[in-house]
Amino acid sequence: MILYHGSNVEVRLPRILTTNRSLDFGAGFYTTSSLNQAERWAQLQTRRRGNGRAAVSAYEMDESAIESLSLLRFEGADAAWLDFVVENRKGLYKGELYDLVIGPVANDRTMSVINDYMNDQIDRETALILLKPQNLSDQYRFGTERALRHLTCKEVRFLD
Repeated sequence: MILYHGSNVEVRLPRILTTNRSLDFGAGFYTTSSLNQAERWAQLQTRRRGNGRAAVSAYEMDESAIESLSLLRFEGADAAWLDFVVENRKGLYKGELYDLVIGPVANDRTMSVINDYMNDQIDRETALILLKPQNLSDQYRFGTERALRHLTCKEVRFLD
């Protein structure tokens, strides 16, 4: 399986960085199976940070390795996914630290729904109805060094 990471810097050796931003699946190293999504992330990170060069790193991961990791997988933007994302974004998640979390990535359209739900402007049922028709890319959050050992960098490509 090939996974991609978009950044404003070349990332040959992935690391888990702590951040002051609350992310969908908590602290970790984020990848996606979508090259297009990784390219958008790379361009966005470069614009936000105002330095570096938009780069997409490609990694190979042996799919059989997933069986040896503690895994949380969301098949869609359902109630469990929404609760997990909201708890992480609010910094409230206190559950198991999974080696790997796989599921949909919140995009610009879904973030407004999630923010409205987090700010009590819409209820959970309404949020789930609004999320249902979204066609979301995936994200793979590697949360432990054990999980990162299963990634091998194959290529880094600069977008400019």
